Amino acid sequence: MAKALKRTNLYDWHVTHGGRMVPFAGWEMPVQYPTGPIEEHRATRESAGLFDIDHMGQMVVRGPDAEAFVNWLATYDVQEMAYNDAHYSLMCYQDGGIVDDIFIYKLSDPQVEDHPYFFIAINADNRAKDVAWAQAQAVNFDVTVTDISDETYMLAFQGPKAPEILNRLTKVDLEEVPRFTSTTDTIFDDVEVLFGRTGYTGEDGFELYFPAEQALKVWEGILAEGADDGVLAVGLAARDSLRFEPCMPLYGHEISPTISPIEARLSFAVGFTKNFIGRDALLKIKLEQPSRQLIGFEMVDRGVPRHGYPIAYEGNVIGEVTTGMFAPTSQRYLGMAYIPRDLAKVGTDIDVVIRGKTQKAVVVKRPFYIPAYRR
Repeated sequence: MAKALKRTNLYDWHVTHGGRMVPFAGWEMPVQYPTGPIEEHRATRESAGLFDIDHMGQMVVRGPDAEAFVNWLATYDVQEMAYNDAHYSLMCYQDGGIVDDIFIYKLSDPQVEDHPYFFIAINADNRAKDVAWAQAQAVNFDVTVTDISDETYMLAFQGPKAPEILNRLTKVDLEEVPRFTSTTDTIFDDVEVLFGRTGYTGEDGFELYFPAEQALKVWEGILAEGADDGVLAVGLAARDSLRFEPCMPLYGHEISPTISPIEARLSFAVGFTKNFIGRDALLKIKLEQPSRQLIGFEMVDRGVPRHGYPIAYEGNVIGEVTTGMFAPTSQRYLGMAYIPRDLAKVGTDIDVVIRGKTQKAVVVKRPFYIPAYRR
């Protein structure tokens, strides 16, 4: 018997407002609304989009060894983080394969004076695995690892107007919160929110964490506040195209247990000056250089490159597409793939095998869209 799909607290709102619900990572989630994914994509790039991403998970690490433990668990050196910083990182197996990619928040622990605790956002499909992995690694540390996903709600509000719109709801000046940091404030009278100036679209904006029972109040309140600014609710289809254009990785596509952060071009999230699970394996890959590399490509012939389609060079299959689609911002058919490192140079001609037919493509520079924080 198939396992029943989970539903977020906003399921009824999505259905009532025309959301087309699909299975995703064990959840029933809206893939799009009547506005359609292209318009939802455009609204996020030009104004702001609101995303229900409560399928994502969260865990908290507390205790005297919290910092030492998270530094061992994650690839990024959290000792370099100040209070309220937020940073992208990964958890790896000893062989360098990726357990999951995560976002780490270093926060002041209200329970212990002058001591940090860590709030970690994890991927939906990986929630149970990630928590079990972290708890298994904690045996030699004086810490507790707690899954707080059920009681925590997560929304993303992304786009160039998102900070300005949210600022109308807060006492804290969110415009003054630097990228990759966080702050806490109360909105709508009684909802305490952790605002992380982070995101998965390439735009400015925030990811919001707050008590799950307040989901509808916060969701409808933000949509109402941004209505005159062109804010739209955004489904999974546009979320995927928005993350794809700046080449942000998706677990099960660009990253997996058989792919290392070095191959995935995520070395910026790896701190080799400290020890962590998988360090030696990753250092070996870095020093010897990986045999394959993640590349971006553009279709020359007509065709849509889909996940899993073979990539060929001079008649030989050399890899496969991890993600491919029409990119609404640049109006191009683009993709990402792992191919041998010696063929990964920009300008290399390759073929994508689409339903048994080879279609010409060319390796191009990544990312396809420059994220707001790099402009």
